[in-house]
Amino acid sequence: MERTPIVETPEHAGEEVLIRGWVDIRRDHGKLVFLDVRDRSGKVQLVILPGTDAAVSVSDVRSEYAVEIEGLVKERPERMRNPDLATGSVEIEAKTLRVLGKPSVELPIDVSQLDLGVNLDTLLNHRTLALRNVKVRAIFSIYSELLRSYDEAMRGGGFVEIKTPKILGSATEGGANFFKIKYFDRDAFLAQSPQFYKQAAMSAFERVFEIGTVFRAEPHFTTRHVNEYTGLDAEMGFIDGMETIMAELERTMKHIFRNIGEACEAELALYGESVPDEVAIPRISLSETADILRAEYGKELEGYDIDAEGERMICEYVKKTFGSDLVFLTRYPTKLRPFYSMPSSDDPSFTETFDLLFRGVEIASGGQRIHEAEMLTDNIRMFGLDPEDFGDYIDIFRYGAPPHGGWGLGSERIVQKLLGLGSIKEAVLYPRDVKRLTP
Repeated sequence: MERTPIVETPEHAGEEVLIRGWVDIRRDHGKLVFLDVRDRSGKVQLVILPGTDAAVSVSDVRSEYAVEIEGLVKERPERMRNPDLATGSVEIEAKTLRVLGKPSVELPIDVSQLDLGVNLDTLLNHRTLALRNVKVRAIFSIYSELLRSYDEAMRGGGFVEIKTPKILGSATEGGANFFKIKYFDRDAFLAQSPQFYKQAAMSAFERVFEIGTVFRAEPHFTTRHVNEYTGLDAEMGFIDGMETIMAELERTMKHIFRNIGEACEAELALYGESVPDEVAIPRISLSETADILRAEYGKELEGYDIDAEGERMICEYVKKTFGSDLVFLTRYPTKLRPFYSMPSSDDPSFTETFDLLFRGVEIASGGQRIHEAEMLTDNIRMFGLDPEDFGDYIDIFRYGAPPHGGWGLGSERIVQKLLGLGSIKEAVLYPRDVKRLTP
């Protein structure tokens, strides 16, 4: 008999089916045994009657046993239907039950509970088991749709997918936030971003994107930082300016949230959350932001360097004023941006760059890049770096490159803020931070 996904069992009322999955909960009522069994598609209730082959096999079965069941799908009376299950209109009367796998130790957490009620360390220390919980799994169902939708939006916009190296001969953006590794007989670095390579690819393909791993050696102990994350990057040529990039990113974000709202309604409901309303994303310069924060909250920005509190405040203001959960903050000071950022023509102490904030947290950084080799070389020197260390990068622009720019999105931050998670680590399958290298 061919296996039937559990979510499809209501379509087979009155028929025998074969299902495979994990035992979620076991309930004994006299001589009757009830099992809630889940697979990748959903969960269904089984009843095991005395005197059947299944009754013999079920004697030792407990939570998290992997089982195979053949049984008859029976419609349940209206008054007995379970509104919490997509399959609540039916139950399966098991004929046979076969154990395919079982735990060999006592389970450290009860994943059948809707809310696990454990602290973050316990959640992450027992990550493989915790991922079986319905609310934890929902995070990664949404994350999967995020990745799929980003890919779809990029391809729909004429972007070509690329994969760039993650082992580099020099640190991409200078500074000290890189991991040094031994590469045969010399030192190498884990990529801080795909920046140089996506610009090189842009010079050939015009529009490129990547979904790839990013490494940052920053000793943060915050709820929004990890040291290895998945970046959603893009670079586009022949732009008119920074607005071209922001418009494309706005289109992309609306596509992503629209798809998540349609495909993940049940998962969002588990967290009592919803996707942002589809309204225009405001653009506010950092100097305007400073004025707003001073007037509305009495907060001063030192050197236009906005901190986490300032990000929360400006998002609160934008939500109240414009009804938007997102906001572009633009024109960051040159000293706060990477050396390849395009200076503003009217005031070179500022750049044609932006951050995109979502519900109080920066989720993207981007802007226009310098596309002339001489200007780039001068900027590298101005930042106290040696142009000879960036020869391959400067060559991109010696060969001729158009005005261009792009962005880098932090995928896990989007999920964290969308679901209101306490820590970004909850949105990473197996997070890596200052202290955590396992599991």
